[in-house]
Amino acid sequence: MQKKINIQNKKARFLYEILDKYTAGIVLSGTEIKSIRNSKASIAESFCEFNDRGELFVVNMTVEEYKFGTHYNHRPKAERKLLLNKRELKKLEKEVKNSGLTIVPLKLFINDKGFAKLDIALARGKKLYDKRETIKDRDNKRNLDRVKKIYK
Repeated sequence: MQKKINIQNKKARFLYEILDKYTAGIVLSGTEIKSIRNSKASIAESFCEFNDRGELFVVNMTVEEYKFGTHYNHRPKAERKLLLNKRELKKLEKEVKNSGLTIVPLKLFINDKGFAKLDIALARGKKLYDKRETIKDRDNKRNLDRVKKIYK
């Protein structure tokens, strides 16, 4: 039995306010999927954008070269096409163009059938005061949990 692959973008929820989530497939070559199965990928600084034909691509996603690959190995920072329904693509493209929202990847995982999937989110960037509020809420929750643990 193979282990669960779950590569997350931990900064995304801090930097952005998540509005809507989607699960998209990724077009990968043979050595890319092997590297992802070995957890040798990162989506920390990546984002998604549309090309002129209305196709969605993930940019700046790092998939390390496969250790046992030959000269057919992939490029680590290549743009990779995302697969969604036409209706979802049109909705996302309209939101990005009109509202100034952005699309950020949240989680890269392998589903039950063995395909690589990417959870993406339509998001709005947080302001500095929103980030401070998030930090304050997290600290308050941590302190409250610490106090609850003492009095159990």
